[in-house]
Amino acid sequence: MTVTPASRRGPGRAPDRIVVLTGAGLSAESGIPTFRDGDGLWERHRIEDVATPEAFDRDPALVLRFYDMRRAAAATAQPNPAHAALARLSHHPGVTLVTQNIDTLLERAGARDVIHMHGRIDGALCAACDHRWTAPAAMAPADPCPACGRPRTRPDIVWFGEMPYHMDQIEQALARAQLFAAIGTSGQVYPAAGFVDFARAVGAETVELNLVPTDDALDRFDASIAGPAGRTVPAWVEGLIGPG
Repeated sequence: MTVTPASRRGPGRAPDRIVVLTGAGLSAESGIPTFRDGDGLWERHRIEDVATPEAFDRDPALVLRFYDMRRAAAATAQPNPAHAALARLSHHPGVTLVTQNIDTLLERAGARDVIHMHGRIDGALCAACDHRWTAPAAMAPADPCPACGRPRTRPDIVWFGEMPYHMDQIEQALARAQLFAAIGTSGQVYPAAGFVDFARAVGAETVELNLVPTDDALDRFDASIAGPAGRTVPAWVEGLIGPG
């Protein structure tokens, strides 16, 4: 299903200021599971046991093993055509690319200046002093922080109950947006779920690209484009800035 907004733009006539938000659906075709998939990785663990600060305090070894598995899976995944299309769009002036994903497939596809609001799987963080460094292949609770030496190593990931990164930068981009696109995201997790409302409030055109439309897509978006991201996103980008 596609609902087209009243304002049509020809190829190569993209708005001056575009904000794109991507979610797990963008990387699903690359083999990276979403939270709601009924597949192996998430099926074996409750979110409350592996993706909250309380879980880390209760059983850091379990949490670190879980993210070791996710890191290994992300390292073997390859960017798909949707990543490549957004990478091309990211080089267009006035584009802000925000992702909820912790993989680096957008960067590996050539995207620039990606804002990772939920952190990155390839990063490590000291829970004691906030020092950051490149994550090793495997982490252990006894690993010392390179800066302060305390054994409080954790993934540089925003867990449930924590504040997303770079919110000031994202809100500034949304306040100037002429077009907002949500790609591969369920629209159920705040604050990202509220970005479309922020964009609409400042007069931006809004579009959703998802495998299937979210329940309230027609109430919150000017257009809803349904289908696999690997097909819909390249076509949408080409409609904005022309063929690559």
